[in-house]
Amino acid sequence: MAQQRQDRRSQRTQQALMDALIALLAVKHYDEISINEIIDRANVGRSTFYAHYQAKDDLLKCGFERVLDMLIHQISFGETDQGLRLDTTPLFIHAKGHYELYRTLVWGSGFELLTKDGHAALSAKFQKSFTLLLSEKPEPSIPLAVLSYSMAGTLLLLLKWWLDNKMPYSPEYMDEIFQQLVMSSARNILGLTETMDQ
Repeated sequence: MAQQRQDRRSQRTQQALMDALIALLAVKHYDEISINEIIDRANVGRSTFYAHYQAKDDLLKCGFERVLDMLIHQISFGETDQGLRLDTTPLFIHAKGHYELYRTLVWGSGFELLTKDGHAALSAKFQKSFTLLLSEKPEPSIPLAVLSYSMAGTLLLLLKWWLDNKMPYSPEYMDEIFQQLVMSSARNILGLTETMDQ
């Protein structure tokens, strides 16, 4: 029981620190934010900060990893009249709602995390989903690992372009672009161009 209370307290502290960083990002550049400002806004002590994170970059990375994990679970595969659909709308909606965080990640020191860890995590999700969908179908012409890696990379580059250009299109339209650029080819490669229950 004591361990559970400690875990909950630790989670609340981490969330408070992340919330403080996001709030500060709304008014100043990431490189200008100090640890003192973060802990003051979060109302925690310096020793508490260092009990959880070694540096400001660690806080940013952990925060993005949690965001990424949530986004990966939101992206879903489903059926349409054209066959397989991968709904990326939640990713763009979330990015729009947390623009300052994403802008910092895409334009600042977090970009490597986005392109490396984010790419790997998305690619793994895609490959796992494809493997389940194709369990009773012949192997596609392109290995699933290659297809998944390519799709994940394209999605992250689209997200970066969208943020770089200050979100000129709606999240729904960005998903439509992804469907046309990526999913139409993916359906052909996977042999899922018709409704999957036919």
